Amino acid sequence: MQVPAPFEYERATSVDHAIGLLERLGDTARLVAGGHSLLPMMKLRLANFEYLIDINDLHGELGYIRTGPGEAGPGEAGRSEVRIGALTRHRELLESDELAAAFPIFRDAERVIADPVVRNRGTLGGSLCQADPSEDLSAVCTTLDASCVIRGPGGAERVVSMEEFHVGPYETAVGDGEILIEVRFPVRDGGSSAYEKVERRAGDWAVVSAGAAVWLAGGVITDARVGLAAVGPNTTGIPEISDALRGRAPSEELFATAGEIAARTCDPATDQRGTADYKRHLAGELTRRTLRKAVERAGSAH
Repeated sequence: MQVPAPFEYERATSVDHAIGLLERLGDTARLVAGGHSLLPMMKLRLANFEYLIDINDLHGELGYIRTGPGEAGPGEAGRSEVRIGALTRHRELLESDELAAAFPIFRDAERVIADPVVRNRGTLGGSLCQADPSEDLSAVCTTLDASCVIRGPGGAERVVSMEEFHVGPYETAVGDGEILIEVRFPVRDGGSSAYEKVERRAGDWAVVSAGAAVWLAGGVITDARVGLAAVGPNTTGIPEISDALRGRAPSEELFATAGEIAARTCDPATDQRGTADYKRHLAGELTRRTLRKAVERAGSAH
């Protein structure tokens, strides 16, 4: 039987309490919420920590989905945004009609994440902080141009983009004595989104997954974003696709062009889930499918 190395355990009673513990214990400690990624790694002795800080009691503080005005820059009018607390459970993301109305991509993704046991305990923040290149919600957040709010000692907060948040495989911008507390998603008129995933069996990590978000006005794409997972060292956004779609009317030919860009620019590795060429093919095909579905949803909603 595989068991982790011995460790000390403490339950945090507030965000500031958890940050204080992290500040005192340094890199000998790790936060645990759902634990579905961390604990298996500890059992295999791939990760060893002297202290585990349980933050499940912080769900009341960090488990929420809220819509309201966003922060405006100098000379800008504020726009609406969805704010999701880092301890919001997968099940809550799946069942939120408010979230599905703003971003259908979330419900698409949550339906294919793991199983009910994981969805009842796993959290948005845990998914992002694991920084697994195959992780579903990282691709969703990249597609939606999310920003991550990180709090440190003394209540100091900083906001980073998804590109800045994921530094590398299994590495994030969250520093010592800091916690990811919230993820923010800008809401823009005329848009919709979709998510597709190929997996070896239900609930498995993605062989390849793709998310797409599009915004339409007057029958023309005013903006678009595509995010891929499991095709490189990081969850990948593809600015070249955005550039190719802006100002164009949606069409199968345009979706095919976007798929060709996705296949050409991604960097998958051959492994037990498939060859690099197979994954490039999937990246192209899933990009086409998600763009098509996102455009259909945007057209029917407006």
